[in-house]
Amino acid sequence: MFKFKKSLIIGMSLLGLFLIAGCSSGNKKASKDELKKVTLILDYLPNTNHTGIYVAKEKGYFKEKGIDLEIIEPGENNTSLALLGAGKADFALSYQEDLTYAQTSDAPIPVTAIATVLEHNTSGFVSLKKDNIQSPKDFEGKVYAGWQSPSEEAMLKAVMTNANADFSKLSIVGNSANGASDLGKNVNLKWFFEGWDLTKAKMDGFDLNYLPLKDLDKRLDYYTPIIVTRDETIEKDSQLVKDFLSASKKGYQDAIKEPKESAKILHEATPEQDLEFLEKSQEFLSKNYTSDPNNWGVMKEEVWTNYTDFMFENKLINQKIDSNKLFTNDFLTKDK
Repeated sequence: MFKFKKSLIIGMSLLGLFLIAGCSSGNKKASKDELKKVTLILDYLPNTNHTGIYVAKEKGYFKEKGIDLEIIEPGENNTSLALLGAGKADFALSYQEDLTYAQTSDAPIPVTAIATVLEHNTSGFVSLKKDNIQSPKDFEGKVYAGWQSPSEEAMLKAVMTNANADFSKLSIVGNSANGASDLGKNVNLKWFFEGWDLTKAKMDGFDLNYLPLKDLDKRLDYYTPIIVTRDETIEKDSQLVKDFLSASKKGYQDAIKEPKESAKILHEATPEQDLEFLEKSQEFLSKNYTSDPNNWGVMKEEVWTNYTDFMFENKLINQKIDSNKLFTNDFLTKDK
């Protein structure tokens, strides 16, 4: 009888432990399945600057961090920063220039850059090779087609001044959506991003000269694009910021190692784009996200200060601002 009772007690105890373990296991699984909905606004249409994000989403890196990521485009009449500041998203892709404007305006937007997608500015001025435009000195007497923004004019004036050229001798007209097709007609110069516009132009058979901005004036080697979040998110949910960047970093590291596979992932998300073009573009971008994949996303104070000073000197902003108020590297994981 004693043995029976003892066996019964032991059996019931084991059953209890089993049930408790089962409940714990079930709770653990449930909590794993409860993902936090997070929204990212792109700076523009999906392109190879964004590949790492799409790779991280496709491979489940965001889900591993408890994030259910939705990627949206800003729309024609809104900037990603304005939408982010209005609380329409948790994160946004933007540009160093736009964030500096946002922080120095009469109504500052409380946002901070938390990573750069690219280590260097990969944009510059293009012209047909037959026009023999070798430096900004050769811009004199030429026609430049652009967006006619104050910052664009300031850049053109700066690089021409550095080359002892007369800026007043350059004509500036509105840009079209025709890419390199306008060159050699009523236009001599355009501003292209090397991994996108210039790649497309070369595939289309255009023979072009390319002058990288970062080689014309070191202050123009600014960050574009950058990843931004609201100051409120940093204050209230710093772990989300760390997790988001950790997943993003893994995606970009994969894009660096496997450009062709990563281009296909971007193509699957945006099938309207030409795969061959995406692969060519990705081949370039994968080599230019960073020179050190372990430190992808890290920004330098010097880069922020150089361009902020440039904007102030050219009256693009009406006040100086400490660059440390514009960005932080604190939420980027450090690989060993």
